[in-house]
Amino acid sequence: MTSTLVPALTSGGLVGFSLGLVGGGGSILATPLLLYVVGVASPHVAIGTSALAVSINAYANLLAHARKGHVRWLCAAVFAAVGTLGALLGSNLGLVVDGTRLLLLFGALMVVVGLLMLRPRGVGRGEERPVDRRTCALTAAAALATGMASGFFGIGGGFLVVPALVFATGMPMINAIGSSLLAVGTFGLATALNYARSGLVDWVIAGQFIFGGVLGGILGMLLATRLSAGKATLNRIFAALILTVAAYVIFKNLPPTIAFG
Repeated sequence: MTSTLVPALTSGGLVGFSLGLVGGGGSILATPLLLYVVGVASPHVAIGTSALAVSINAYANLLAHARKGHVRWLCAAVFAAVGTLGALLGSNLGLVVDGTRLLLLFGALMVVVGLLMLRPRGVGRGEERPVDRRTCALTAAAALATGMASGFFGIGGGFLVVPALVFATGMPMINAIGSSLLAVGTFGLATALNYARSGLVDWVIAGQFIFGGVLGGILGMLLATRLSAGKATLNRIFAALILTVAAYVIFKNLPPTIAFG
């Protein structure tokens, strides 16, 4: 599949670059890029392949955050374990939903995420809660809901995991980002394995996408360091990108009578 090499490397690089630049959320672009740029024909294959690529990239970034002490391992482990069960349930449901309908729902979710990213962020300012039964129960509940959404749409879910961790534990944003990567990687792996059992992962394209994502992630983190003072601006730029892609996905999958009047 040499014809997919350049589009897959470029698309993977864009996803990795976005993740490194804005600190999360880039994985939501993976499925549309695989469909409309790389040229994967089946929505389900695109979802399975993107889940695998997101998983590997998340685990790679987890190691970097762990070395800096940004991972709260107990909360991360609870979230990953319970959320994985939700991801398996969600991916089973996603497999039986019509591909076009699944993409319409995916586009709608992207609109919601894009609009939320435009809101001023007030999370991460409260005190971190002690890791007790109540905190673990809140973490588990948030993980189950987030995991189901991640598995259903075949996305890493980092843009959902980070605010969910902050809500459940009160941990600082940097720790939520680092801790979320364990869940994101595990969600993606569970979803990818479920799709792979049905032959819905393109392994060659996944490898190309992952390689591009690693390179893009390095470049994104380097640029983010230089532009860290403009975080709100970066979020607004990325939100605009999310909304643009969402509009395209929804338009491409609307019934003809609606799309063209």
